[in-house]
Amino acid sequence: MIISPPFLLETQDINSTDPVMDAVDRYEMAHGIYPIAFDRRWHPGMHLTPRMQNEKIHAIADGEVVAYRVCQYAFDGGGGVQDSNAGFVLLKHTTDTGEGRKLTFYSLYMHLLELDGYNDHGFHPDVLPSFLRTSSPGPNMQPPAVAPAQAGGGLKVYRKDILGLTGRCHGQLHLHVEIFMTKPDFDTYFGHTQLGEEQVTTPAIADYWGSSYYVIPPQQQFLPLPVGTDAHHKLNGIRFDELRAGRNADTLYAEAWFHKGSKFTKVWRGAGAGQFELLTTEPIREPDYEYNLYNRASALYPGCPSDGYEMLRFGRVFSAPATLPEAARTTWMRVAFAAGQQGYIDINNRGVLKLSDADFPFFKGWKKISEGSGPFNTDGLCDIDALKKILKDAKEHETPQEAAQTEEYQKEDVLVRYLKTTEGVREQLRGFVCEAPSEWDSTHNEDRYRKLKDPGEFYDGNEAGYRKFLNLLKSFQFWDHTGLPAGEKFWFFHPMAFIRHFRRCGWMSLDELAATFPRHTFYGQTGNPRTAITTDGATYTLTKTEACNRIREHSVALNKCIRKYIGHDKQRISIFLAQVLLETAQWRNLSGVRRLMHEWGFGQYSNNNPATEYYGAFYGRGIMQLTWAGNYMQYGKFRSFPNNVGAYTERLPSIAPRITSASRHYTGNPNDGGQLIVWFPRFDPDFVAEDVFSSCDSGGFYWVSKSFSQGFNINRVADRLYSAANIGLVNRLVNGGGNGYYERQAYSAYMLRKLTDRIGSSSIELIVAPPPKSVMCADMESPE
Repeated sequence: MIISPPFLLETQDINSTDPVMDAVDRYEMAHGIYPIAFDRRWHPGMHLTPRMQNEKIHAIADGEVVAYRVCQYAFDGGGGVQDSNAGFVLLKHTTDTGEGRKLTFYSLYMHLLELDGYNDHGFHPDVLPSFLRTSSPGPNMQPPAVAPAQAGGGLKVYRKDILGLTGRCHGQLHLHVEIFMTKPDFDTYFGHTQLGEEQVTTPAIADYWGSSYYVIPPQQQFLPLPVGTDAHHKLNGIRFDELRAGRNADTLYAEAWFHKGSKFTKVWRGAGAGQFELLTTEPIREPDYEYNLYNRASALYPGCPSDGYEMLRFGRVFSAPATLPEAARTTWMRVAFAAGQQGYIDINNRGVLKLSDADFPFFKGWKKISEGSGPFNTDGLCDIDALKKILKDAKEHETPQEAAQTEEYQKEDVLVRYLKTTEGVREQLRGFVCEAPSEWDSTHNEDRYRKLKDPGEFYDGNEAGYRKFLNLLKSFQFWDHTGLPAGEKFWFFHPMAFIRHFRRCGWMSLDELAATFPRHTFYGQTGNPRTAITTDGATYTLTKTEACNRIREHSVALNKCIRKYIGHDKQRISIFLAQVLLETAQWRNLSGVRRLMHEWGFGQYSNNNPATEYYGAFYGRGIMQLTWAGNYMQYGKFRSFPNNVGAYTERLPSIAPRITSASRHYTGNPNDGGQLIVWFPRFDPDFVAEDVFSSCDSGGFYWVSKSFSQGFNINRVADRLYSAANIGLVNRLVNGGGNGYYERQAYSAYMLRKLTDRIGSSSIELIVAPPPKSVMCADMESPE
């Protein structure tokens, strides 16, 4: 799933796991609190106020336009001034978060600036999708009247497309944002999670992403060192810090995640009555833990390092079938069991529950909020006790000046101030998932809101104010143009909490994977695209349909590989996929690619090259093109394949007549003394090419297993700030040379634009390559 916030801000906070979201969260400052308004109406959206009004609003994900309205002018919000904007875009998004895990949701962007206001902010409508450049049809009236909404008609919008600028409501600058799901879509997706459950279990399905969570029951024994460590505090050569022994008095909730190679762990204890006490004022940090996962797994889990790798990363084995027996899965984790006290516990203990962000566990604040069984409440107002208490507390803190205000939007100041100054309230609201009617549905307006006129309610004795509120609301409502059910409830999320949470999911749908293929796939030193490679006399181009077809068979296995070895960081994923795109010749073929590259003029391999003979007998396999028998032997050991290789010292010409080309492989260049390895019939390295899972998994294995002279694997380089020099280093680590240098640079630039939050005004990006290379151009166009 690829998702981003509606405002894309430049930030370089390397200590934050999501600095862009941190920056956008600070825009939640002014008016419009999720999920309730001061008059007790549902407010299932939130208001974002940018620093400058010329900050562009972007679509948060690829989607289909459900409905929209483009306004030429601002409108009278009820005070006799044209101070309100009724423009909006409603999008429908469908993506994947795991194997068979389809997620469908909607995003709404309300109060978009009128077209007449763009010039005041140096904004040209040409940057908008074409359907947003012309005002919606309606009466040309003075004063201006709100035009009817329009149905989307199948129009498409892509993530980061510009939807407009922030407008106003009642003169207050803000963007109203909503994210919601229909009840059938919600039940289909969240029926497989533990949202709303306070008795969690380790899920039976292999659905995992984001942080790992461990629920540790009371009175568990924590050790100062793992069982079996030697006098030097080492277990199978892996050193452990000496901690403390003890037991936990209460249930512990531990969260573990990786960032820039380090492992971080937070721990809370259950304090009763739904309260949690943080035991780690600062997360426990284990530097370079992730970068060393391969070596750690190889040492601690010799029976199957691949399964051990998953135990260390996930706390569970997801590869099926698992090779490691239960007794060999002991996994020692460093956890705080009391304030200021840490020890080791085996998280493979059956009593320890294992979850992830994919489960939406209650102890991370996720809570379903619903009431009644009808399509809307009798009085149309929120009667959830927890929310009513927040409003009551806020009202008790209002000043005399605030109490004298008569407009609902003015009363919001009271609620905002209370939430900003009362610890924990706003964070609590972020986890509420609310079942509520849409305020943009005009069905039964009078029935839903008339209680606002009752004694003690907001419009008590103010019939004129009530009518003004209702008339303005109805002029903005648009539900009859959406095709969505009227008079019903939907499930709403705090928009920024939803986006932040799902950004931890690195799984990509087939369409999202196909979008990482650039339309032009060959590049040269000084121009773009490279014209030496042609098809039918034309420069080779790639369509999205063809890209989907090429990667379809491997899409699930590739996602599993990324989840296991790369994680959800979009820069890492971009750099990894860029290398894979070159190594697989744009996913044309996962075996014999070196020969294809020779045919297309890449590399150094020619009929006059002495390496041709052994390359003819031995070629790379899998998405990273494993080459040389030593790599196959190492991967076989990692996966615990049967030990069925024999070694020969004879030269290829003398032994070639006795073995097939598929079973003969060198540990290195035979002209430099490389040893010939012969695989016997019951195992053949072609398995890496032919088995879809192993084809992808072997690429991740190579990525994390190669330890070079500086002692680091490729993830460490991919985590550095992006530069052409660092991409060049990744090239060498993957390929051993400069093969496909310009393509790898261009692919990396393109994928970083597609998968990360990077934005730019041009489809061409200049890449300053390190000397002696020169400047090249990367075409940023997507396949269509």
